[in-house]
Amino acid sequence: MKYWQVEDMIKIAILGLGTVGTGVAKVVAENHRQIERKLGEPLEVKAILVRHFKDGPYRQLMTDDFSQIEEDPEIRVVVETIGGMEAAYEYTKRALETGKHVVTANKQLVSERGWELLRLAKKKNVNYLFEASVGGGIPVIHPLTQCMVANRIDEIYGILNGTTNYILTRMVRTGAFFSDALREAQAKGYAEADPSADVNGIDAGRKICILADLAFGQQVDPDSISVEGISKLSLRDVKVAARAGYRIKLLGRALRMPGGGRTAYVAPHLVPEDHPLANVEDVYNAVVIRGNATGDVLFYGKGAGELPTASACVSDVIEAMQRSAKREEAGWNGDTDGFVDPLEAATRFYFRIEGSLTDAAMAFGQVEVLSEDGETGFLTDRITGREAREHSRSLNVLSCLRVLE
Repeated sequence: MKYWQVEDMIKIAILGLGTVGTGVAKVVAENHRQIERKLGEPLEVKAILVRHFKDGPYRQLMTDDFSQIEEDPEIRVVVETIGGMEAAYEYTKRALETGKHVVTANKQLVSERGWELLRLAKKKNVNYLFEASVGGGIPVIHPLTQCMVANRIDEIYGILNGTTNYILTRMVRTGAFFSDALREAQAKGYAEADPSADVNGIDAGRKICILADLAFGQQVDPDSISVEGISKLSLRDVKVAARAGYRIKLLGRALRMPGGGRTAYVAPHLVPEDHPLANVEDVYNAVVIRGNATGDVLFYGKGAGELPTASACVSDVIEAMQRSAKREEAGWNGDTDGFVDPLEAATRFYFRIEGSLTDAAMAFGQVEVLSEDGETGFLTDRITGREAREHSRSLNVLSCLRVLE
């Protein structure tokens, strides 16, 4: 039997003991044999930063003083799961400055300050890894930055938020109104008491920014993208779409534009029912990456939750300890030049108007009619968002959605 000495054990700290932090502690404990085989030595949680001490299995590991973690030379990796910006940013910088690897699930921090923290990590010869910030347990960042590195990435799009996908699934399956489906999601723990970041598209917006940053190599400011959620979506549109062979999904999209620019946005889309994303339901997520060599590559799985997200965090811990110093750190620069207004992106649009087919045709020319019963639902030809806005000014628009082509 082999006995490990203290110096033969990798020790980590967890910042925060919420859903993800608790999950990380569980994964380290429950999967210790597999992790040890992969690393060649055991992995142990030495400290957990909390605001308030509470009884439980991790009581002896708790501290409310980050300096104890910062100054402990045995702690080699810090897993940041506290979320938000101010404290997470401060603690991440301090950990990197002292030569510790940092792993995070914090999509807001990565989307807003990731380029800066990656630069600091490179300077200190450590890793800043964030697989769990997009897609929860779905491995998408590593394949994007390593497996598809020989490709020019032309587009990334997908279902990036499990809460909104669950709500839309219930609206399709049961005919529930948005408000009723939201209450059901909250009752099952799929939606927060304040669901605004999810249903208004903010969460998906941060995630698509991270993917765009990595795909295109430049910062996409979350404040510069257009974000539209599902809170104004009508059950009427869900039914019209279903009869016409579509499902409505909230998609984040990042595109390489003609001329070399890039854009990104979040909005509800009509997705053809034979498209793989149309059948991604409940709290599942899916991301499509389009490379010029590979074509479309689909990643699918549970996008959130305690153990799926924790799994991605612990995988990053393992990668941080194994990463070759010769391998270039995935990242991007802070230059925001070249970002194109999402209104310049072209697609077909779905409109539902209070008016006749004649009204629609006068505004848009040739249209594809989906419904005519007091209100008119129709699809336009492929146009830019700006053209859609201009042509619809004369109409009484009840709904406007993009179409995934």
